[in-house]
Amino acid sequence: MKNCPKCKSQNFRKDGIVKARQRYFCKDCNHHFTVEHVGKPNKLKRDALILYLEGLGFRSIGRFLNVSHVSVFNWIKSFGEKLEEFRNPEDIEIIELDEMHTYIGSKKTIAGYGLLLIEMGTGSSIAKLVREEQKQE
Repeated sequence: MKNCPKCKSQNFRKDGIVKARQRYFCKDCNHHFTVEHVGKPNKLKRDALILYLEGLGFRSIGRFLNVSHVSVFNWIKSFGEKLEEFRNPEDIEIIELDEMHTYIGSKKTIAGYGLLLIEMGTGSSIAKLVREEQKQE
C-alpha cells in the first residue's frame, strides 16, 4: 500500500491526473504527491555501467541504449560517487599485464601507467579499473 511521502499517512484520496500520472492528496498534511517513479529503469542504468566498464564511450552507449549521452555520463558519475560505500578495507594487489606493460613501457612519459584491477565480488564477472598514478621504476 502507498503512503504519503511527507507524513507516512494512509489517509489520502485521488486528486486528478497531471502529465499522465495519478496525483493524490493527503487529508492529514494537505500534501499533493504521485507514487509513480520518474526516470529510466535501474536495469538500463546498470547496462550503461557495464558497457562503460567494457570500454565504450558515453556517446556510443547513448546510441546503443537510445538515451542521451549526457544522461549516461550522469549515471556513470553517480555510480562512481557511490563507490565509497563498497570500498574494501583490505590491501589491494596490483596486477600488471604484459601487453599493457610493453605498450606503456614504450611511451615517453614516466608517470600515469598502471591501473588497479579490482574484482567486484565472488560470482561476479564484473571488474573495475581504478585510476592511480604510479612512477615507473
